[in-house]
Amino acid sequence: MKYAVVTFGCRVNQADSLGFEEALLTSGAEAGSEDSADLVIVNTCSVTATADQGARQAIRRIARVNPRARIVVTGCYATREPDEVRALPNVIRVVQNDDKHTLIASMMTTSERYGDGEGSCGAAIAPGVAGRTAFTLRVETGCAEPCSYCIIPSTRGAPRSLPIDAVVAEVDRVIAAGFKEIALTGVHLGSYGRDLTPPSSLMGLVRALDNRSVLFRVSSLEPMDCPAALVDFVASSDCFAPHFHLPLQHASDSILERMRRPYRIAQYASLVNRVRRRMPHASIGSDVIVGFPGETDSDADELASFLESSPLTHVHVFPYSDRPGTAASRMPEKVHGAVVRERARRIRDTGARLTRRFRESQIGTVQRGLTIEDGSLVVTDNYLKVRIATGRQRNERVSVRIGGTAEAMTGEIIGCQAPNAAAASCCAGDWR
Repeated sequence: MKYAVVTFGCRVNQADSLGFEEALLTSGAEAGSEDSADLVIVNTCSVTATADQGARQAIRRIARVNPRARIVVTGCYATREPDEVRALPNVIRVVQNDDKHTLIASMMTTSERYGDGEGSCGAAIAPGVAGRTAFTLRVETGCAEPCSYCIIPSTRGAPRSLPIDAVVAEVDRVIAAGFKEIALTGVHLGSYGRDLTPPSSLMGLVRALDNRSVLFRVSSLEPMDCPAALVDFVASSDCFAPHFHLPLQHASDSILERMRRPYRIAQYASLVNRVRRRMPHASIGSDVIVGFPGETDSDADELASFLESSPLTHVHVFPYSDRPGTAASRMPEKVHGAVVRERARRIRDTGARLTRRFRESQIGTVQRGLTIEDGSLVVTDNYLKVRIATGRQRNERVSVRIGGTAEAMTGEIIGCQAPNAAAASCCAGDWR
């Protein structure tokens, strides 16, 4: 039986889909393309109406080109609109987020069984499964933040964390399988551990994971959940990447208040400036929403002005659109679509300048990284993609001197890293 997994949205979905892949392979199924697979799992996102539309289009396309496919749909769109999803062609099952963890096991007991049960657990998880060289590990799910524009708390539920000992055990298993980089992710990662008994924290988790033979990359953190102590910890640890993603959403305090974001621009500026002081070569990404209800020309200017002078290295720009069921969708003073598009263009141009500035600043430096794809591409710890000469394998930890241009970065390998310590470089070089 051949299967395919199609994933939309965030790293949490990517982590969940990797779990599906491993369970399917272990059960004896064989990976294939969505155009020829007997079973296709579609893991959906619902953060915007565009995300819903993308899932619907994908499902219809799969049913059209592969009419024999049995399609199982899960994720946030399937949770929010199960009847709408169920009515799509070839959909045999709709699985809500709360039931994701039982999806594969439950199918094994039904007529939808897809494998022969003869798969090898040892072979199921390894670098390269689902095209992933690094492993994405979900340590938390759910969110209780009341952001006025966001539907996700209603599709993911309250925060739930894996106990630290369970995370440590999974990390050790992943390392034993050969992975050299692990991304820690969650729907509201910064809330990790607050729901546990006794309570814990993200700081407690990262301290428990330190000094392992793997590089950890911390996924998106809300600004209020990234204390100075965490920045300082990452700066001093050889096991954690100098890479932060800290969603800003806006630089106008009045808009942040309307968004129900629990911080103000001065706090955010202090945080990202601390990251830059402690880690001069760190990558610092962010998300912003333009055209939020009530956003004036002055608010838009505040956002552009802050970004231009900030240490951010890349910005994801989201033009606001109403999400039914959210508080923002009921707000007055909607911004005209043409104005939203023009403001988005302006902020994207600003973001492109920030990215170019950062990439240019890294030319000539030595950075650690991981080879991916066919071994001719390195993703550095500070999140640059650098093309190198052929001859390397996927999943090698290397040190690379960055050259080329901001538009086409190239790298010269100047050393590899000790196999028993992903953090211990065997070559000299100032990588921070």
